[in-house]
Amino acid sequence: MKNAAETSYQPAEDEEGVADGAASLGADGGPASKGVSQDSDAFEGDIEISDDDDAWLNEELSDEELAALGEEDFGDDLFEDDIFDEEVDAENSAADGDEFSAADLAEIEAAFDEGRSLEDSGASELDPAEDAAIEDAFDSEDTFDSDTNVETQSGVAESQGALVTAAVTGAGALEQQDYGGAVSDVPEEEMDHRPVPRISIHAFCETPETTALLEKASVDRRLSKAHLTIHMGGVAKAVDHFQTASTPNLIILETLVGGAEIFSKLGELAEVCDPSTKVVIIGKVNDIILYRELIKQGVSEYIVRPNSPLQIIKAVADLYVDPSAPPIGKTMAFVGARGGAGSSSIAHNVGWCSAEEFKSDTIILDLDLPFGTASLDFDQEASAGLVEALSSPERLDDVLLDRLLQKHTDRLSLFTAPSMLDRDFDMDDQAYETVLDVVRGTAPTIIVDIPHMWTSWSKRILMTADEIVITATPDLASFRNTKNLMDILGAARPNDASPTLVINQFDPKTSAVQPDQFAEHVGIKPAQVINWDPQLFGAAATNASPITEVGSKSKAAQSIRDLSAHLLGRAETNIARPKFSLSGLFKKKR
Repeated sequence: MKNAAETSYQPAEDEEGVADGAASLGADGGPASKGVSQDSDAFEGDIEISDDDDAWLNEELSDEELAALGEEDFGDDLFEDDIFDEEVDAENSAADGDEFSAADLAEIEAAFDEGRSLEDSGASELDPAEDAAIEDAFDSEDTFDSDTNVETQSGVAESQGALVTAAVTGAGALEQQDYGGAVSDVPEEEMDHRPVPRISIHAFCETPETTALLEKASVDRRLSKAHLTIHMGGVAKAVDHFQTASTPNLIILETLVGGAEIFSKLGELAEVCDPSTKVVIIGKVNDIILYRELIKQGVSEYIVRPNSPLQIIKAVADLYVDPSAPPIGKTMAFVGARGGAGSSSIAHNVGWCSAEEFKSDTIILDLDLPFGTASLDFDQEASAGLVEALSSPERLDDVLLDRLLQKHTDRLSLFTAPSMLDRDFDMDDQAYETVLDVVRGTAPTIIVDIPHMWTSWSKRILMTADEIVITATPDLASFRNTKNLMDILGAARPNDASPTLVINQFDPKTSAVQPDQFAEHVGIKPAQVINWDPQLFGAAATNASPITEVGSKSKAAQSIRDLSAHLLGRAETNIARPKFSLSGLFKKKR
């Protein structure tokens, strides 16, 4: 029975799926399409079962199969000489109620295809309700599935959760029914890295779930410049509120109604809102007709039952991001868990690898103004270009930025630190953010080397970065500081992935803390573990060359490549490497 039924019945979780599964079984509970021959009249002919299929009669039905058959009890007394008489067929037909045999439905479908009337189809006698349902299906020219229940097609069994699309009424309003489909989350790759500008947002919620999503969205780094106020109450509350208050740049409304009611309420809101105010509606009805009508009426966006704050953030960002504007760069902030952890070396090597091996235009910003090492690592003269940009951020544009940057290669540019101690570098906190915004518009990859200090501007850069890389050494100080960084960054970035952890200078014999202990107690697994190799790193620093050139086949170089691929979202197979040449090999031997 199990093997025979597997091809004709698959368990379903909802009532409609169970009905569909039962419709595919024969009157005896066995397969309707295998080993069964019927006369032209579906309910008058005897059913014959071939000898090859006798074996399934001796096996017991599972609970799911009994449920699919309407929980009928098929005992041994129903089976006699492998033949069912007409009396048993009549009882099964009565138990099935409005079910039709495959021959009936096939005949009806054939009649529909040929344009014959229902009376000429030769089907079994139907009651008036079923006649009307099928005639309606013919009139609407809908296709008829032979495995589908008539009640499901005609929309009578609303309790089965059938999807009913919205229809346009004579007055132009829409009558909607709830759609139970789940809404997928927004992948991180589809999120625009551009933050929402400084706007005011008022949200009016009707359910606790939407309120919770908006509260999570309000602390997201992408909305850090926006001011979001959340109210309880839907459109009616918004109309009440803006009778006396000025309207914000954006209004987010949650509504549980549809059809004419939603349009009448939006008409009341339009009377108290400024024409420039944008409106985003969060609803529970998923229907393209409703969406088009709302957009036609001036609504900026319609979101169906969001299940993630990123969906709301993306909808808001899309309203204020110029689609014709070029994409902005991805910021990767590198910070050391303690001084001397090698965060700057990792940042500079990742920057070179992303530019030269992954062919992504890259800009490195060395924000350690008095003691930065970017100029030494890339054999460049220390420049005051970054200090000039930070001193007058309002003057910085693409032309000035191009003049201040130092071109190291065709794809790698540097904002080196001046490395001077004869002046103080007390810059305005907002200046760092302004300079970063301009730089992000000129290259797809931005490497930010943050010094080991905790100031308001360094904290803000970490909070708003697209990726964070923490470099730690395997000692107790780094262990403690990494835990503290993870706690504060995790609380401030609830909608972002965890920072990337790199263990540097690891020695299996002498290290006080093992990488597994970071994963167990800090809650983050190291993405890369770079062993202690003073000769390799010393040679790279002395020659002002990247690790991937000094020791291209070393484990440290491979770790740098893997880390760069992870941060860029690339596969290592995309790395551009020189092709192997036999002629070059022979030249070296000479």
